Amino acid sequence: MPLKRVPYRSLRALLRRELVTEEHPPTAALMRRLAPIKARGRFTRAEFLLMCRWKSPRARRHYERNTAARIRRASIAALAARNERERIEHLTALLGVSVATASAILTLIDPRRYGVLDIRCWQLLFRIRSVAGNPRGRAFTAAQWEQYLTRLRGHALALGVSARTIEYTLFHCHRKLQRGRLYD
Repeated sequence: MPLKRVPYRSLRALLRRELVTEEHPPTAALMRRLAPIKARGRFTRAEFLLMCRWKSPRARRHYERNTAARIRRASIAALAARNERERIEHLTALLGVSVATASAILTLIDPRRYGVLDIRCWQLLFRIRSVAGNPRGRAFTAAQWEQYLTRLRGHALALGVSARTIEYTLFHCHRKLQRGRLYD
């Protein structure tokens, strides 16, 4: 795991010292642009491609194979779902959409309730024993998404911030502690 020694014994201690409350300006602008999706209850193909490319351009050719109709159906079902497992399953049914990409879509639409499931965040949480399994933070499952989301939301509620704020703090803290390459 490419991290220096983590100087925190718990997520609470980490957040007490490292909390990042300012959103990255281009991401904040994108979130404002995508804000109408939540009320509309669906997203367009153009919005879908924008959100997916924000997370990772690597699977672009897969994202682009989704038709507008397929995206509309999946987005309506996902945004109307009554639980997180269903929501993530509807989104990952789209070509090229992993659990991590689905989490990015949800985060861009509703940053108060969601944070991106990211290799950096997971590795850091694993290192401080806040999540179990998958120490490298790769090929996430829906169960890991739920575990992660529970951690983010619990700490967000306690601190009066968004789930995205907790996730973004983890991302930045990992970058500070990283040594070597992320993908070895």
